Amino acid sequence: LTGTAAANSNLSLFVAAVNRAGLATALNSSTTLLTVFAPTNAAFDKLPKGTVESLLKPEKKNDLKNILEYHTYVGVLSPTLLQDGATFEQVNGGKIKITNKDGKIFINDKAEITATINTSNGVIHVINEVLLPQ
Repeated sequence: LTGTAAANSNLSLFVAAVNRAGLATALNSSTTLLTVFAPTNAAFDKLPKGTVESLLKPEKKNDLKNILEYHTYVGVLSPTLLQDGATFEQVNGGKIKITNKDGKIFINDKAEITATINTSNGVIHVINEVLLPQ
């Protein structure tokens, strides 16, 4: 998954965060199929000033890991499974809710899926907002 994401320049902040959190190996596992909701660089830019820099500090590794695990689901969620009202438990134990509006798919009524990329061990849904756990 991270190799595919790294090939997309719009996901470079997401890839940097995954590497900083120590999750690259887990996301690249060939034995576990995963769905990752990957925020674009523009999505990270929407966070309050200094948030990304703060999360990339070594002492914030657990917070960063929790956020990234909230973007990850064990199993493959193809777009056809992302039905209006469906909820899915993420790796960190939090739940996301799917909303369909005007032919578009949203996570937690906020983050729109703008692209879907199939990978050898799952799927990446590119989103335009960072999902923050409750």
